[in-house]
Order: sequence, then structure tokens, then C-alpha cells
Amino acid sequence: MSQTQGSRAPGNLLRRLEQLVDIGVALSRERDIDKLLEAILVAAKSITHADGGTLYRMTEERTLKFEIMRNDTLGIAMGGTSGVEIPFYPIQLYDKEGRPIHSMVAAYAVHHDRSVNIADAYTEEGFDFSGTKNFDRKTGYRSQSFLTVPMKNHENEIIGVLQLINARNPSSGAVVPFSDADRQLVESLASQAAIALTNRLLINHLENLFESFINLINAAIDDKSPYTGGHCERVPVLTMMLAEAVNNCGVGPLKDFTMSDRDRYELKIAGLLHDCGKVTTPVHVVDKATKLETIFDRIGLIDTRFEVIKRDVELAALRAGKSGEIREKLVEIDHDREFLRRANIGSEAMSEADQERVRAIAKKYPWRDPAGKTVDFLSEDEVRNLTIRAGTLTPEERHIINHHIEVTIRMLEALPWPNSPTCPNTRAATTSAWMARVTRGG
Repeated sequence: MSQTQGSRAPGNLLRRLEQLVDIGVALSRERDIDKLLEAILVAAKSITHADGGTLYRMTEERTLKFEIMRNDTLGIAMGGTSGVEIPFYPIQLYDKEGRPIHSMVAAYAVHHDRSVNIADAYTEEGFDFSGTKNFDRKTGYRSQSFLTVPMKNHENEIIGVLQLINARNPSSGAVVPFSDADRQLVESLASQAAIALTNRLLINHLENLFESFINLINAAIDDKSPYTGGHCERVPVLTMMLAEAVNNCGVGPLKDFTMSDRDRYELKIAGLLHDCGKVTTPVHVVDKATKLETIFDRIGLIDTRFEVIKRDVELAALRAGKSGEIREKLVEIDHDREFLRRANIGSEAMSEADQERVRAIAKKYPWRDPAGKTVDFLSEDEVRNLTIRAGTLTPEERHIINHHIEVTIRMLEALPWPNSPTCPNTRAATTSAWMARVTRGG
């Protein structure tokens, strides 16, 4: 029985169709592009009993780039997961004048949008097989039968070419032409493969776009303040380092903890999103470097008041003829001013004694404001800020800072998170909200 007749036998054809279905399911599940391309070529070789093959992908420059090469007889495995780079230049589809090239089989299949089945390259006319023959002379190989099939996506655009070499009779191992059944099966596989590849590329593009958009928001948040800058960038990195350390732990209570690639991706997205609500936090609160800072640091206004108080003391002494007795008073005023300057920094925890001294200074130097009204030296708001026990934020401002956690949760809950094996689902939103709470001080 010939190979063509054997391929048409009902039992054999049914097995090959079942194999094709299994291949289609496997292709739809593969996430890695290199593994996907390799799986396409290996599957095509398997269902046609081909000795070798090449998978080309269409480039933006409208050339066919070598992506995967396999040849069982020569032991060639290039591209894909092999780690071996393919040293051949892309196949040109157009000449220098922009005219279509039809002499190359792969280019012909693209331009004519149809499969090309060649029984013997050495007797076939109309195609340039000089490169193939040169390869054969160098390797001692005999490239005979060729099956070249264009790969089209759901928009009927050719995105690649699948080329198989030297179909072998399963019984004798002899090289035979590819049958018409082989062509039909490979065309069906190429269609499934093109859709799987297009979907994977689209998902990768959407994931990259999504992450780029998140990074754009994070860059804007980090750019708000030099004091919290880089926080949104560091948290995902540190999170993944900790997660991998736990995943690799072989002893203790966490030895059974494991993460899948999906878990890693979701945790990464959660880390990137954990602070997205901070985009609504006012800059003057995020960037509050001193206790009296709002749009500007109000310690300058207090310095001016001290100068007014010193001037008033000097004028009063001159009028009373006691100018020689004011030195001690001026020194006291300068000490109080330096104390308020230090209190304004807020780098260390403030003692109750220092808090009381701020309140005492507020009453110590009554002065007339621009409206001519006699008021305390420090306003209630200034006293409240200068007596902050630790840091630079008042309870109200800390509430504003922490409000970004609630905003983060609302923002994440409002997103239409997909729930599929290839995209982050609502667990990423939940984890992001949890991380926002954990890092609420950041």
C-alpha cells in the first residue's frame, strides 16, 4: 500500500484527525511564544511524518524570518527553545524595485495565498532551489519533497509560512511526496496555529499595554515627591523577591508553599497596583517635608514675626533709655526661634516637654497682625502642626494619606477583571488592596 493510500485509510485518517484536535487544544493552552511556534512545527512534522521543517514569521518589513528549524536526520534543532540561533537571512518577498518575488517557494505561497506541494525539488521547474541544493552538497542530505503552507489569522492576513521537507513512509522510512490528505491536515493545522499564535500575541500585547499603563501611573505617583519616589517601583520587586524566597523554601512551616506562573503574574500585577489610589492624594500632603509645610514652609513667616518682636523690644528699650539691658532678651528670642526651627523638622519623636514649650512660645510673644489686632504669636493651626509627636503629618493629613487605600480598593473593584488562565483575575485586585493596607505608611 502506498503512503498516499495508507493516509486515506479510514482508521489512519481518523487517528490523524484526533491527533489534529488534540494538537489544536494543546496550542490554545500554550502561553510561551517560542514554545508555541515549536509546538506548531513539531505537530506538523508528526501528522505528516516529515523528516524536517521550517516555520517562518512575517516581519514588519514584509520578509519571512526563520523562527524554527528542525531536521531529524541531520539532528538540526534551531530556534525556539533550542537556544541555537538560526544563521540565515530572512526570505525577501519583494525585489529592490518592489516587485513580488515568485521564485522562492515560501514567497510564492505568500503572494498566491495557497499551498505548494512539490514531489521532488530536483526535478521541479519554476522555482529557485539553488540554496537548498547548496545546503544538500554541504551536508550530504537530499531535500526532495516539500509542502509549503501559508498561515493566516482570523482577518485572513498571512502571518507566517509552514514548510515541511521529506515526508517518510511510516512503514519503510523511504522519502515520498506529501499526499493531498497531508496538505489538507497541515492547512487545517496552520489555520488553528495562526489563530493560536495571533491570540497569544494579542494577549501579550494587551498584558504589556496594561503593565505599561500601570507603570505610567506609578511614575506619575513617584514623581509627586522625592521623599516617596521609587516606592511604587520598589514594592513589586521586593514582593517578588520575598515570594520566590518562600517558594524555594524547603523547610519549616512554608515548605509546602508553591507558586504557578499565573500566581507569579497576579502577584506582580498586585504589587504594581497596590498604590494606584495615591494618584488622588494632594501633592502638598505627599510632599510635606516639614511640619509647617503646605504649599510652602511657613517657618519663614514665623522667622519674620521673630524679627518684628526683636524690633519691638529694641524700640521699647530705646524709648526707655535701657538699650544696654536688651541683650539677654534678644538671646532668649533667638533661642526660641532656633527651637521652633528644630521642632519644625519632625525627624525624631517629640517629647511632651518640647510640646509644652511650643505652646508656651505661642503665648509668650503677643503681636499685632497686619489688621492691627493683637494675637498670639502662633496660630492654633501652627501649634497643632509644631506639636506633632512624630513625623510631619497631622492626624487629618495622615487620614488624607491613608485615604488612598480606600481609593485604591474602589479603583480596583471598578475594573472589569478577566477571569481566565492567561489574564490576571480578581485575585490580583484583592491582593493589591491587601498590599495597599500593608504598605499604608508608604
